[in-house]
Amino acid sequence: MNKKSKYNYDELISCADGVLFGIGNARLPSPPMLMFDRITKINDNGGVYKKGYIEAELDIKKNLWFFDCHFKTDPVMPGCLGLDAMWQLVGFFLAWSGNPGKGRALGCAEVKFVGEVLQNATLVKYIIQVKRIIKKGETCVGLADGILLVDEKEIYSTKNLKVGLFK
Repeated sequence: MNKKSKYNYDELISCADGVLFGIGNARLPSPPMLMFDRITKINDNGGVYKKGYIEAELDIKKNLWFFDCHFKTDPVMPGCLGLDAMWQLVGFFLAWSGNPGKGRALGCAEVKFVGEVLQNATLVKYIIQVKRIIKKGETCVGLADGILLVDEKEIYSTKNLKVGLFK
């Protein structure tokens, strides 16, 4: 795999299809559960912890699937989908770093919501700060902090997102 510093939508779909990291390795979910349109930055020595950094974006459109059902007269992006996007990005980072195995979200220590993603928003940005990668046998676990910004305003924050890759 060519380790790039950013990925467009078609490349993310190739990850969902099992092509980008190879058969049996981490995949992103397919739409509609893929919760970002592009990765704009990814590196393995940036961020506040100097262990890795990721930025990704989701364009907000009024016809996104979750607005029709959450809630019918009060459309809002479910907070759990923003959290899932951050787990997706940590798993992507682990595979991008060359670690094999299937990815699974394992939890997080803290989540705070102080705002909402509404239909009148234009852009969601996710920022992931990788804190630690633990390798034990055929298992790799990543820990990271993350934030979600809507139109440049921080509305979610997480501590110790935990994702594992398992062979």
